Amino acid sequence: MHATWKLADGREITLDVPEGESLMQAATRHGVPGIIGECGGSLSCATCHVVVDPAWADRAGPPGAFEEDMLDITEAGREPTSRLSCQIRMSAALDGIVVRVPQG
Repeated sequence: MHATWKLADGREITLDVPEGESLMQAATRHGVPGIIGECGGSLSCATCHVVVDPAWADRAGPPGAFEEDMLDITEAGREPTSRLSCQIRMSAALDGIVVRVPQG
């Protein structure tokens, strides 16, 4: 399974992501610029903010209640399909997902 991160400078990074792993874990393991994951995925920092491509938003699902609060403090500002990538776990339904790393 794979996911693609679109960067602010126009580059795209596509990575293999094992089922069950969060997009934040995959991004930090491979050094995707702009994905810091400072809190390690414990929903306490919002440094893994991504904007899910609208074509994938329904499959990725909406943010949970606590994630909603954290999205309000993102450096780049929240967008309609913003999510914290630590909360998006790879599954067969998300194979090929595309997210954008907002410029902070």
